[in-house]
Amino acid sequence: MVNRDELKKYCHGYLSVDNFKDYGPNGLQIEGTSRINKIISGVSANLDLIECAIEEKADAIFVHHGIFWDNEAKTITGARRRKIALLLNHNINLFGYHLPLDDHPDVGNNVELGKILGIKNMQPVKDSLLWQGELKSNLSDFLKLIEEKLDRAPQIFGRQEGAIKKIAWCTGGAQGFIDDAISLNIDLYLSGEVSEKTPAAAKENNITFISAGHHATERYGVQALCKHLCAKFKLQHQYIEVENSV
Repeated sequence: MVNRDELKKYCHGYLSVDNFKDYGPNGLQIEGTSRINKIISGVSANLDLIECAIEEKADAIFVHHGIFWDNEAKTITGARRRKIALLLNHNINLFGYHLPLDDHPDVGNNVELGKILGIKNMQPVKDSLLWQGELKSNLSDFLKLIEEKLDRAPQIFGRQEGAIKKIAWCTGGAQGFIDDAISLNIDLYLSGEVSEKTPAAAKENNITFISAGHHATERYGVQALCKHLCAKFKLQHQYIEVENSV
């Protein structure tokens, strides 16, 4: 068991929150009970996850996508009101960590996805959220591995076959970094989503671009973070997968 404020302070430092300019608040978003023993993790703070946490009698929920975002209305109405009301009524804390969790070198979404996909010599790209590494695979086998590990068939654009030796990736909605990835002289760039211009950029630069799913690529950082917290503070943890086809 751990005090809520101690846990909040530890996560703030461990994830280097102050180093990131983000699109919403990182840290404790909804305050609940002061003593935390059981934590639930999930990708996003949606209603299904909160209801599951209530059933599991959780003291806190950890997510990658929280409730509050800079580009959304500041009013507490509709579904947002229902979610906040449930958390407050059941005295459950909500912690959300976005970019700090993407980029963390030990428990981040990028490094965890790299481990799952067997990428070697992984390293972050300086002054970027991109990561890069090495593979010894052909495209066909790598696509099969992605589908097996992430439980969904990826979308593929640009170069459709060949060996993969150098790869760059960034989980979630990072398709806009494709030009930065191309500058690294990679064979393949992987992210979670695709935009209208992405296929042409891949084709014209003779690389492969893979869209492997925003939700699917970001399941793993929050689980790794919570496992770390359990080891440090002797907490109970359960990850809950809420179906999301994106």
